[in-house]
Amino acid sequence: MREADLLDPLPVLPPVAPRLPEWLRHPEPRGFRPKRRYRAVWISDIHLGTSGCNAELLTDFLRTIECETLYLVGDIIDGWRLKKGWFWPDAHNEVLRRILKMAHRGTRVVFIAGNHDEMLRDYTGLTFGGVELVDEAVHITADGRRLLVVHGDAFDTVVVHARWLALLGDKAYELLLKINTVLNRARRALGLPYWSLSAYLKRKVKNAVLYVGKFEEAVARVARQRGFAGVVCGHIHCAEIRTIGEVTYYNDGDWVESCTALAEDAEGQIAIIDWLAHHRAELANGLKAEVEAAA
Repeated sequence: MREADLLDPLPVLPPVAPRLPEWLRHPEPRGFRPKRRYRAVWISDIHLGTSGCNAELLTDFLRTIECETLYLVGDIIDGWRLKKGWFWPDAHNEVLRRILKMAHRGTRVVFIAGNHDEMLRDYTGLTFGGVELVDEAVHITADGRRLLVVHGDAFDTVVVHARWLALLGDKAYELLLKINTVLNRARRALGLPYWSLSAYLKRKVKNAVLYVGKFEEAVARVARQRGFAGVVCGHIHCAEIRTIGEVTYYNDGDWVESCTALAEDAEGQIAIIDWLAHHRAELANGLKAEVEAAA
């Protein structure tokens, strides 16, 4: 071999684009419902990996919206339950597919890890499939207000100071959700809409109401001390918008009991979307249309 050949530069190969899953390229199916457009949407407490997760309703909701930013405000995946045993039906995969599609098509997706998916907190600052993983976020509304976005478990004294008690409560809650699953299976067989036993009991128990009020005040107090006009969180599965002192408190609820989200419009107004109520109304309208057609 000639010395000149050894000194020849190596050929430069063109960069290889990363291979994307085929389903990311699939066009959206044409739906009969026009998509609702928002500046930002907040969802939390999906608890993928549990039987109580209403994954089908969430996928249905995500298919009907377009937004500039989607905030996943913690407890998206329930690592506590998955440690005990694997439960992951295809409906839970469909939620992740839908979120990744939104990220792929231009939506900024921000994931704030919660206490049930705390295993992801070691990876904050990284981006996976277009999803940013952070400890907390700051959202600027269209009308210029600064909102702190956190999951909320840092303000829960039970989780912070008595983890064993939180796990005990989690077991009781898991039992309630199992009862709720059986109950709603029977309701579906009778043609009745979804109904949450755990949410009903939570509204009726005085101590739970007192706890929720103290939690909301603690979150709002810290947001005020840090100079924010408002705070968005999840964690307690109670959708709410209310003014506490000088701070607006927003909670996006959950997708186990209430199936709610928060959405900001083009003017900066934030409202609760009750997808369960929307679903019930659609069922009622469908039944009414069938009766009228048969008449």
